Amino acid sequence: MTDSRALPVAGLLLAAGGGRRLGGRPKALLPQRGRPLVEHAAGVLRAGGCARVHVVLGARAADVRERAALDECVLVENPDWAEGMGSSLRAGLDSLAGTDARAALVLLVDQPGIGPEAVARVLGAYRDPSSLASAAYDGVRGHPVLFGADHWAGVAATATGDRGARAYLKEHAASVALVECGDVAQPYDIDTEADLAHLE
Repeated sequence: MTDSRALPVAGLLLAAGGGRRLGGRPKALLPQRGRPLVEHAAGVLRAGGCARVHVVLGARAADVRERAALDECVLVENPDWAEGMGSSLRAGLDSLAGTDARAALVLLVDQPGIGPEAVARVLGAYRDPSSLASAAYDGVRGHPVLFGADHWAGVAATATGDRGARAYLKEHAASVALVECGDVAQPYDIDTEADLAHLE
């Protein structure tokens, strides 16, 4: 069995959002088990097998740096975070260019129902830089998503607004390996005040 930590796949955590529907509370700083949510999510990527984790920060980045223990992560600041998730995805992929990473496993900071088991399953779909894989929940594509390096330029070119890589994944749907994770994870988002009940 291959040691997943030897795989050239970097974790890419998108944590730049300003929490507009949460009264302007950045999602990265929401509390999860007594620590900032961004710290929890970075730990999920590491526990799932990503030896290197890049974290894209935006809203109140200085506060996040001060309050979250992210010493083992590469922190990437996205000055254009207010433009939406697409800009953060571009910034994150750009930060991986020139490294030895051959794929990026993308996780969103506001999905605490997704744990290391789902990360490890999607990571297991990596074969080479042409790999394209996604977690699925009852057959419906969700996060995390794995993009082999061959796809980074195409993803970056189409990542606009809050759509992230949706357009690219739709265009390449036939090539996306769906990895069922509905038995080990729940893909809810923390978007509204009511969603805060999901936090522990």
